[in-house]
Amino acid sequence: MTTGTTERAGRRSWLRDHSELGVCVLLLALGVLVLTDALTMDVEITQRGPIGPRTVPVVVGAGLLLIAALLAVDVLRGGRGEAEGGEDVDLSEPADWRTVLLLAGIFLGAAVLIEPAGFPVAGALLFWGAAFALGSRRPDRDPLIAAVLSVLTYAVFDQLLGVPLPGGPLMGVL
Repeated sequence: MTTGTTERAGRRSWLRDHSELGVCVLLLALGVLVLTDALTMDVEITQRGPIGPRTVPVVVGAGLLLIAALLAVDVLRGGRGEAEGGEDVDLSEPADWRTVLLLAGIFLGAAVLIEPAGFPVAGALLFWGAAFALGSRRPDRDPLIAAVLSVLTYAVFDQLLGVPLPGGPLMGVL
């Protein structure tokens, strides 16, 4: 082997041994994105008190940066992620594409319906559809739970947090 080939092989080996640094880079980029978005947010219209809409994104962004830095230090000091021992996963089994596609369709459907039908209706369909796609087959219980969860979520966001969500045809009722 030549010196250049040995150096490249050594570099690849070092990168393979420190592959968790990729997660650090992802967390760092996500933290910078969240902080940038939070700090450039126009808050005069939505400011309701001492804790405004910037607070949570700034805390989350700073937390992401801190976790990225701590993880990078741990990886560079030789820390390694442990293999998952708690799950019994058979890697020879194919992926359950039916469930994945059902969930993707349900999410897209809810995104399309949220404006014309409102959040309570779209959210109920989202919660019920996700439960169905993940295997729940209780037609007596699932739609009721989905409707209650959706209306509660709408009420918390719209009334308590002051985040306006589209109410749709139920706007006057709720």
